[in-house]
Amino acid sequence: MTVHPDGPPDATSVLLPGPWSHVDVSAHGVRLHAAEAGEGPLVLLLHGFPEFWWAWRHQLVGLAEAGFRVVAPDLRGYGASDKPPRGYDLPTLSADAAALVRALGEQDAVVVGHGWGGLLGWTMAALHPRSVRRLVVLSTPHPRRMRAGLADPRQRHAWRHMLGFQVPRLPERRLTRADDDPVAELMRRWSGPDWTRTADFAEAVGRYRDAARIPQAAYGAMEYYRWAGRSQLRPDGLRYARRMAVPITAPTLQLHGALDTCTLPVTARGSGRYVAGDYEWRELPDVGHFPHEESPATVTAAVTAWAG
Repeated sequence: MTVHPDGPPDATSVLLPGPWSHVDVSAHGVRLHAAEAGEGPLVLLLHGFPEFWWAWRHQLVGLAEAGFRVVAPDLRGYGASDKPPRGYDLPTLSADAAALVRALGEQDAVVVGHGWGGLLGWTMAALHPRSVRRLVVLSTPHPRRMRAGLADPRQRHAWRHMLGFQVPRLPERRLTRADDDPVAELMRRWSGPDWTRTADFAEAVGRYRDAARIPQAAYGAMEYYRWAGRSQLRPDGLRYARRMAVPITAPTLQLHGALDTCTLPVTARGSGRYVAGDYEWRELPDVGHFPHEESPATVTAAVTAWAG
């Protein structure tokens, strides 16, 4: 990571080298940084919290080798993308991603999303259906299943971090303090035990910890949660929930770790009721909240087969 002697890492610190290129794309009024590899039909990889584009490092290589053009952006507020003061609601964020597909010169894409990126995938498929050819969702229930999950005390306990993230300024301070490590704490809690014992896990924690300390990145990440929490009973949130009742027509594959302690499998199951197209649920044994990192070959193979 690029660290200035007098301050935190800057946005260029996420421009990590590898068998991919780095591009900046203007879409929906914001500049989005992305890593890109391969040629062929477009696969759009949308990361979650506390990640950035690098979370898809394995899939960028594997899917490119399988004959796809693979693009992994930093979402609004993350990494090297713009960090405006507003626009962290799911309708706006999904419009960012749909506009990105068009800005890349394509009409549609196979959309693969994890966590918040999974919520964007569900939302794109409902609100921008022409931009989603096929959908793969990791570790994320349909938004209406997510609302229903709040009735389950087990899931409310698993999502207790979301309540803490509603407080102004304090979560950002904690994420950026040198003497605290909430990124490592959350990732260790949410991941399967096999991955937490690896050097890959330690590297990922370090990368995401540093990326959270890029100026304004912690604010952007927290605003996702704040909109989700505060909009539950507001007109914009209720309007979004009604709009998400539209059946998903894109063929949808849902992958979920059996050991996910952030979003419990029981919460994610049942999302298929909102899919009118082909739908498949797969629960991955010995995997937690980060299937694309914990079992990258399994996820790459599943996406390749679903996208083909």
